[in-house]
Amino acid sequence: MDRNVKPRKRQDTSVDLDLTRVLCRPERPDEAAVVRDVVARSFGEQLVADLVDALRASTSWIHGLSFVAEYEGGAIGQVLFTRGVLDAPRRLVDVLVLSPVGVLIEFQGQGVGTALIRDALAVVRGRPEPLVFLEGSPRYYPRFGFEPGGAHGFRRPSLRIPERAFQVMKLPSYEPWMTGTLVYSHVFWDLDCVGLRDPSA
Repeated sequence: MDRNVKPRKRQDTSVDLDLTRVLCRPERPDEAAVVRDVVARSFGEQLVADLVDALRASTSWIHGLSFVAEYEGGAIGQVLFTRGVLDAPRRLVDVLVLSPVGVLIEFQGQGVGTALIRDALAVVRGRPEPLVFLEGSPRYYPRFGFEPGGAHGFRRPSLRIPERAFQVMKLPSYEPWMTGTLVYSHVFWDLDCVGLRDPSA
């Protein structure tokens, strides 16, 4: 399931915004319900919102790595990084998984998601984890520095993830010996949220 890029046509209710007035910031402690609503409305279904809630209740959740795009006092987008594991030959390595990314439909296509991801990655680069993984559009994520994971010796956690969609970004603490198989949190498996369902991705 592609939880990072949800191609949907902007509706007639689309709102033109001033991107310079969009604030990208960490989620506040009292915003769990707000984030759930944004995610559900962005994807047009409850499953991805359920995924975020389940990750929040798990040991994969890292406080401070859920980010919100705020516009005129309201949340219009969200991006989340959670804990994954790289099964490397030398030892297990804590890594980050970027998923999901959502922007309210009426604000899509105006750069909100791009701004949100870039600002969030600026924070993530200062953390100890050496790698960020995702499964998503190979047309969208290279602009942030993501590259095909297989080309760097990483193995995807499921054959349902197309090779081109399995992507990685190396962070400052990365070392060449860190290679192997990405292991997702059990939450992704429990909710059957592993693997893209769109064969064109």
